[in-house]
Amino acid sequence: MERKESNSGMLDLMVQPAFIVREGIVTQANPAAEKYFIAPGMPIGELLHTGKTEYNELEGGCLYLTLSIAGVPCAASVRKLAEGDIFTLEQDADQSQLQAMALAAQELRGPLSNVMMVADQLFPVTDADDDTRLQVSKINRGLFQLMRIVGNMSDAYRYSQQTEPQMAVLNISNFLEELFEKNAELLRFGGTEIHFENVRQPVFGLADREKLERAVHNILSNAVKFAAKGSPIYARLTRKHDMLYLTVQDEGQGIDNGLRGNVHARFLRQPGLEDSRYGIGLGMVMIRSAAALHGGTVLIDHPESGGTRLTMSLAIRQDREHTVRSHAFEVDYAGARDHTLIELSDVLPNALYESKRIN
Repeated sequence: MERKESNSGMLDLMVQPAFIVREGIVTQANPAAEKYFIAPGMPIGELLHTGKTEYNELEGGCLYLTLSIAGVPCAASVRKLAEGDIFTLEQDADQSQLQAMALAAQELRGPLSNVMMVADQLFPVTDADDDTRLQVSKINRGLFQLMRIVGNMSDAYRYSQQTEPQMAVLNISNFLEELFEKNAELLRFGGTEIHFENVRQPVFGLADREKLERAVHNILSNAVKFAAKGSPIYARLTRKHDMLYLTVQDEGQGIDNGLRGNVHARFLRQPGLEDSRYGIGLGMVMIRSAAALHGGTVLIDHPESGGTRLTMSLAIRQDREHTVRSHAFEVDYAGARDHTLIELSDVLPNALYESKRIN
């Protein structure tokens, strides 16, 4: 178990709405949380919208879940302290910044699409020399990286709003296995081995293919960035009653102690010389939003063996009370380009982006 931290004295200094829970009861709330009608004496069980089981079993790390505040779902994270469990709520200001990024992405999409179309026509190189192919692959990879950034900027706000989910019945276990197999094949070119262990029986449930796929891609991208070079990544899908748990673990140095509490809101970070592997955190927004849409949570913790472990839970829903839409009306967010080459463009080698491979 991780050592519990003692920072509750800083509660009133926190800008974000935050409160402390001990033995299932709110014992302290800062002024920002009181504006959400959260007050001492309130049972935390009445506020939990998702993550009741995960919260009850929480021993360490940072758990993202969803609270129900006055009947409205609200994103929150929880960490264990010596004095109790500290809950931090996402603010309206966080959503405003995501919305601003989405608007900026709309302006960037047009010019980027034009450049990519021109690049497709300029680089149909199949018999070029090695140096030309290398330069072409660097350009193509850079364009795919830009496409990923713009896509995350555009969609993080939409995902966080939980609007218009494209839910359909899906063999979730089979879908994830195929996804990991393709990712493993490509990441092997960069020297990273992925070991995936699936559940024994097929698991069918309502799911949004796009959001689930992009969540997995972002989880793997983060794992590769933080893993020790050449070390393997282990992924496992398990089932417990009506919940699925996807766990991905690397053997890296883990997330810095000073950043762990803010890992779910990285897009609020201040500019500086901070570790560039964290980016602006939109990938984590995509992951936690996908988990919430599927009735689940995200837990980031650090096993004693080292590295970082991310566990995303998903509720197995087989009823029809949720919105179900036909895939025939979906628009491919990647413009018919290979999703994996886009989503893993930060960690895949240049050689995979020669035009003969991506067209």
